[in-house]
Amino acid sequence: MKNPLCLNSNTYHGYSLEEAVAGARAAGIGNIEIAAVRGYTEHARHEMSDAEIDELTSLLAEHGVVAIGMCGHTNILTDEGRADFVRNLDLAARLGVRYVVTSTGETHDDATVIEDDAELVGILRELAEAAHDRGLTLTIETHGNNYGSGALVAQLLDKVDHPAIAMTYDTANVIFYGGVGPYEDLRENAGHVASLHLKDKAGEQTEWNFPAVGTGDIDFDATFAALADTGCEAPLSIEIEFTPAGPESVEAVHSALALSAENARQLLARH
Repeated sequence: MKNPLCLNSNTYHGYSLEEAVAGARAAGIGNIEIAAVRGYTEHARHEMSDAEIDELTSLLAEHGVVAIGMCGHTNILTDEGRADFVRNLDLAARLGVRYVVTSTGETHDDATVIEDDAELVGILRELAEAAHDRGLTLTIETHGNNYGSGALVAQLLDKVDHPAIAMTYDTANVIFYGGVGPYEDLRENAGHVASLHLKDKAGEQTEWNFPAVGTGDIDFDATFAALADTGCEAPLSIEIEFTPAGPESVEAVHSALALSAENARQLLARH
């Protein structure tokens, strides 16, 4: 398999981008998906000056790390959230990434019930066009109360029917939110997948427990077989969200990332 490995910098929630980039470098990961989620993990912000953007890109270059994506989650169901997301698209274009990830409701604790998706389809079509105008792809993450599985996101994308929109498949979120494993659901919808959040899951379905990749309950051999069999070579963005207590230190994050990267490389070599 040729899927490139990537770090989702949300793994370093509570720590700096400098620490995230250093962790990626130490783990032998050459790509990063920068978290720019307001009020949560703000490794980049749309208010950044040109000098700050230059500083960020210089940091990446010095460590041999390339920004390929950005997590720009906002609540796109609100006027304010949509305006913020367009600003995040502008930021992503300045950073030179390829895709920007969001979900379909609140970034966390999404309890919104969408009974009629017609309005959402229209919103996504407009945002996909805005992404296209900036040379970007908008990706919808498997996340939240309404679109927690690959099948549900794929149905939504089919309705939007725009070339600049695709899916970010989160291997743990489909369990946590969708109640399905990242196996047949991934296999059947891989054609929509432009990126993956490679995330493990431990404990009961709705337990917040996302350990190092390969140390939880997900059968990643089955997950990688689904990718290999469908020819999906989307980037694998490692994300570790730990437990509500969080990691003990940045060194613990570095160690979990290094272990995740090594386990991912072994999986890639086997499939």
